[in-house]
Amino acid sequence: MNPLIPVKPAPADNGAIPVDAGIGLRSPHIEALLQTRPAIGWLEVHSENFFGNGGVPLHYLMQAREHYPVSLHGVGLSLGSTDPISQPHLRLLRQLIDRVQPGLVSEHLSWGAVSGIHFNDLLPLPYTEEALDHFCRRVDQAQEILGWRLLIENPSSYLSYRHSTIPEWEFLAAVAERTGAGILLDINNIFVSAFNQGFDAETYLKSIPASRVGEIHLAGHSRKQFDDGELLIDDHASPVCDQVWSLYRRTLTWLGPKPTLIEWDAELPPLPDLVDQARLARNCLNRASTGRRETCR
Repeated sequence: MNPLIPVKPAPADNGAIPVDAGIGLRSPHIEALLQTRPAIGWLEVHSENFFGNGGVPLHYLMQAREHYPVSLHGVGLSLGSTDPISQPHLRLLRQLIDRVQPGLVSEHLSWGAVSGIHFNDLLPLPYTEEALDHFCRRVDQAQEILGWRLLIENPSSYLSYRHSTIPEWEFLAAVAERTGAGILLDINNIFVSAFNQGFDAETYLKSIPASRVGEIHLAGHSRKQFDDGELLIDDHASPVCDQVWSLYRRTLTWLGPKPTLIEWDAELPPLPDLVDQARLARNCLNRASTGRRETCR
């Protein structure tokens, strides 16, 4: 852990993310959310969508921030890349952090750029000691410039590197231990990757240090049939499936209740449907806090 990183406390206006269920806020839902103010615990937005110096998106976000705690979730920093970290990107993110005063700020255990070319995907790392050292250095750099503790999210994966020597769960835990970062644990990504890669999802989850987990994501996925087998695709375009809900409930018994977000990015439903998914997550959190293990419906 880098002891020089100043980790900011929760904002003075109680903007800390509660141990409750939230939703990913997307632009088609903003006006409805501001008009109806549904009973959800918090909101999460993609940081890069609000990098403009003013404008309609930021105006609406600041209105929402008046009523809900907000988490910033980045998708473009490319911490695993060999390209230098974009200093303009970090400056814009720092500016947004200072403006919004979020409860949490997160990024991904992935890369998405090389030689100045950016890909529209979160690509996996080789899990080696060299890659671990490299990724940790970049997390340290980003946290020092931002003045903020990051959460690092586990990716969904569809392939692995033959020369990887460290299980993903050990790699993720090591990043948190070495850098002081937290973990954003995406249960759907673990379910998808476990199916695609053939590892045991419970082994993964039981290996994650509970004290490092600052947030949980839940989302939908799709199934694609190919000539040589089936693949799960993390597409965030459907409700959370029963198997992921079941894995989430077991996760809460191992790690304890954590702030939980419903992610839905494509084929968006009406806002009440998204809020209903958050209600199911809240039910799970309430049952976990009292030690009850029945379903969350």
